[in-house]
Amino acid sequence: MSFKICFIGAGSVGFTRKLLADLLAVPEFSGTEVAFMDINRDNLDMVYQLCQRDIEHNGLDIRIKCHMDRREALSGARYVFNVARIGGLEAFAHDVNIPLKYGVDQCVGDTLCAGGIFYAQRVVPFMLDLCRDIREVAEPGCMLLNYSNPNAMATWAAIKYGGVPTIGLCHGVQGGHALMARALGVPYEDLDIVCAGINHQTWYIKADYKGQDMLPRLKQAMLADEEIARQEKVRIDMIDRFGYFSTESNGHLSEYLPWYRKCIEDIPKWISLDEWIHGETGGYLRECTERRNWFEEDFPRWLAEPPYEYKPENRSLEHGSRIIESLETGCIYRGHFNVMNNGCIKNLPEECVVEVPGYVDATGVNIPVIGDLPLGCAAVISQSIWVQRLGMEAAAAGDIALLRQAMMLDPLVGAVCDPNEIWQMTDEMLVALAEWMPQYADEVGRAKQRLKDHYVKPRYEGFEGAARLKVKSVDELKSAKGATIHVEDKALGVKKE
Repeated sequence: MSFKICFIGAGSVGFTRKLLADLLAVPEFSGTEVAFMDINRDNLDMVYQLCQRDIEHNGLDIRIKCHMDRREALSGARYVFNVARIGGLEAFAHDVNIPLKYGVDQCVGDTLCAGGIFYAQRVVPFMLDLCRDIREVAEPGCMLLNYSNPNAMATWAAIKYGGVPTIGLCHGVQGGHALMARALGVPYEDLDIVCAGINHQTWYIKADYKGQDMLPRLKQAMLADEEIARQEKVRIDMIDRFGYFSTESNGHLSEYLPWYRKCIEDIPKWISLDEWIHGETGGYLRECTERRNWFEEDFPRWLAEPPYEYKPENRSLEHGSRIIESLETGCIYRGHFNVMNNGCIKNLPEECVVEVPGYVDATGVNIPVIGDLPLGCAAVISQSIWVQRLGMEAAAAGDIALLRQAMMLDPLVGAVCDPNEIWQMTDEMLVALAEWMPQYADEVGRAKQRLKDHYVKPRYEGFEGAARLKVKSVDELKSAKGATIHVEDKALGVKKE
């Protein structure tokens, strides 16, 4: 089979190299054309060297083409992987640090809460530009496989306004599935699950092992595992309160809800600092910063390590390559995908992006009807859906009224801040992030004037977070074995020392 796959944001080694290895482990794809595109030439060159060496080691006659120009990279592509981070770590730092001045303590800040809403203001315009280029220069019917966060808002914009067939992909369902199997003491592949909800707030509504319903046993099984009990306090508490286990990590989930990070003094009792994903203040920003600082230092060692072996048994749990394999070869694949609801979950809005089971074969991506979610579970995520909708529409139109309303309605922001604080925080973030949000060009000047005329010193000015760790230097990383392991590498099945 011969077709073209394009990676946008290919300088992300954690995703690009493993996703490519997954794809090229499919024997039928040995003639695939591969294009990498990134705005960072140095990162692009390093990822190219690693991936091209892997290809040659596996005896494939494929030469990756690298591009700084997006339209050149997309030309003739049948599938596009988007793994780009708009604004990079400079913008990400504002997403985390400005809300801290107002008492909004985030672990991640890339999906909901103040950080996720403003991340969408950068990502949605990019997605719409990307979709325009796909429509104009890619193969007709080209599919966009979106890994970028905030996944639901980015995917929603691409489907509604981009005019490109788009599926949002994430490995949160697989990660939670593996944690459940570990706690229950059963093999991952034998625990049959159904998960439904929205990205990063998806609920395991079925977990069967050899015909036995394992959900009633899950809470006690998790409490019996000392490490899980210490690291997943929010997720276990949500089982208590709402009856079902949620996909996303303790740290992620804690910032999507109004209860667990509301009181600064109470945050430490809900989180663990074993790893950033369990709730550390700004944990993902720290992890990404250390990863960036270490990238060039670590690159020669990666080159000295054995190349990846493109074997079926080495494929990761990521959905992307398996979707393409099923569409191209007709084999059947079952996974969980982010798609427009369209009646799949009956007690959520028709127009919203849900994460639900799907089946892929040569006929396309087929989504079964789930029916109603348990009422409490639907209620929890319904508020998040409205924040997503307001945030997505604000980003698409450059509408500050909708942006302010998204911030007002966000569960954690609303639990911590009063309306005046929310509007002022919105203005501060607009000004700080202006260079990545051209749709707000007219509003930025007005925001600057409001801050000049009516600025009130935030209550938490100078606050660095309830549980924040220092960013390690390269020398400190060298001396700390295992410090550079990235959680996404673990989820992808990549082992790094």
